[in-house]
Amino acid sequence: MADLSTGPTPGDFAIGDTDFLLNGEPFRVLAGAIHYFRVHPDHWADRIHKARLMGLNTIETYVAWNAHSPTRGGFDTTGQLDLARFLDLIAAEGMYAIVRPGPFICAEWDNGGLPGWLFTDPAVGVRRNEPLYMAAVAEYFDQLLPIVASRQIDRGGPVILVQIENEYGAYGDDKSYLQALVELNRAGGITVPLTTIDQPTDQMLADGSLPELHKTGSFGSRATERLATLRRHQPTGPLMCAEFWNGWFDHWGAHHHTTSAEESARELDDLLATGASVSLYMFTGGTNFGFTNGANDKGVFQPTVTSYDYDAPLSESGEVTAKYLAFRDVLAKYAPVTGELPAPPAPAPTFTVALNESVSIWDALPELGDLSEVPVAELPSMDALGQYTGFALYRSRLAPDSRVLSFGEVRDRAQVFVDGAAVGVLQRDHHDRTIGLPAGECLDLLVEDQGRVNYGPRIGEDKGLIGPATLDGAALTGWQVLPLDVDGFVAAGSALFDAHPLRRGAVGTEGSSLSGPAFARGRFDAEPGVDLFLSTAGWGKGQAWINGFNLGRFWDRGPQTTLYVPGPVLRASNELVILCLHGTESTLASFTARPDLGHTDF
Repeated sequence: MADLSTGPTPGDFAIGDTDFLLNGEPFRVLAGAIHYFRVHPDHWADRIHKARLMGLNTIETYVAWNAHSPTRGGFDTTGQLDLARFLDLIAAEGMYAIVRPGPFICAEWDNGGLPGWLFTDPAVGVRRNEPLYMAAVAEYFDQLLPIVASRQIDRGGPVILVQIENEYGAYGDDKSYLQALVELNRAGGITVPLTTIDQPTDQMLADGSLPELHKTGSFGSRATERLATLRRHQPTGPLMCAEFWNGWFDHWGAHHHTTSAEESARELDDLLATGASVSLYMFTGGTNFGFTNGANDKGVFQPTVTSYDYDAPLSESGEVTAKYLAFRDVLAKYAPVTGELPAPPAPAPTFTVALNESVSIWDALPELGDLSEVPVAELPSMDALGQYTGFALYRSRLAPDSRVLSFGEVRDRAQVFVDGAAVGVLQRDHHDRTIGLPAGECLDLLVEDQGRVNYGPRIGEDKGLIGPATLDGAALTGWQVLPLDVDGFVAAGSALFDAHPLRRGAVGTEGSSLSGPAFARGRFDAEPGVDLFLSTAGWGKGQAWINGFNLGRFWDRGPQTTLYVPGPVLRASNELVILCLHGTESTLASFTARPDLGHTDF
């Protein structure tokens, strides 16, 4: 093994006949995945350091195009998106890096990393060599690749491998598309070896790569068998499982996935005993903060939960687990492992906070937007209005004696109100499209994009209410639609909370009830830098913020009933805001000592 004690220095990384070669010497890649965009930047160094202490020598990350470019032409590299700083911290720890820029990443991430604006032109053909799509990818790479290229190993940086696309053989077989991505990477200054990854089936490995690209596999068990399949398609060079699945992700309404530490360690040992390289997916999973979670739809829509803990060796909050210790013992059989172990964290502080101010979403509308500015004759999607995450309010007028409201499709969840009174909910996962209405005049639907599909043919589909919209079988037109900027409303610290003393009185005592949809706010003191776990039990469905930082979604469907609060978002004096979509019997917020990610039974 190469000596990493002084950090990467300018050198050479290549693919030899049997091994990866670092400065001409055989090198086994022992990597773990950390998605910088899922971890608070003040925690990056900690997570990277703990990866090295477990015995890893390399960090692997995707790049989330849509996070960096929520609008076309922009490329945000601030804060949690500072990829350059993340790669520099990897180098500072004496480790190497693998970068997977997609452009498609899957990753249980909203839209598989593809920006929502990419799909506004129906002529765009994603994940194939289509001119409009490739022009957008070229713009993305023009902004991204200088960050990566300048940090390659031959320039004194940590980057040793760059991946082309992601499990493309499970999607398509457009070789000209893969070749175009290779050419863009090389033109952008990428000189390190290029790889592909696919599940080890003959078809996927054949469809998902090119002869000049080094093939790797993705799997979590039966290593000998699957590496043999990979060897048939990659006859020379090192074998590598570039995604060793050591856990899994969760959907709302299902159980929390865990795997046995002992069994996972045994699978890892079997893999390393073959001489293969590996990247653990995940080393630490992190969090789908805000509205970033993806979804799956194989007949039933299943949005991914906020936590991306993944039952990884290092927990969502950076805690060493039994799996970490078991993996460390295995890695010590194949490479030097330091004697140091991360110190266990103390239990998080426990306390309660009274949310003693509130504003209904109806009263907040003037600050969330102006319905009068977006009147439309026909039913538009959220995408058509440039809203690619979060919420939108749809409004129309009812004819006298209206009875039945129907839509072509609801994506993904619509709360229905008549004259401000709740009528019911249309849920995509229940295939709801029709609802009976009481008498009234004003029809409102609060629609939530619960996360865009990240895998399969439904990537890129529009969100919102999908027409036709009918009332008793006749077309319903004359819509007003308001994209809701809930993040902006919370961050602005609206005076509306103070301007509604009656509403404050309605929730002014601990344990008071709250009728949704409404925002509730409370203040509390805390020690900056110390992680917390916010219990969301009993709050139904909604969103939570601390100091304007969007912690993510909560839902009493479970499995998770706590939200992770990274210590760096805390100050001595703090503001907690929740958006409670339906209501709660108690507005008393509780912080718990440990996370609760839910039951593990099937």
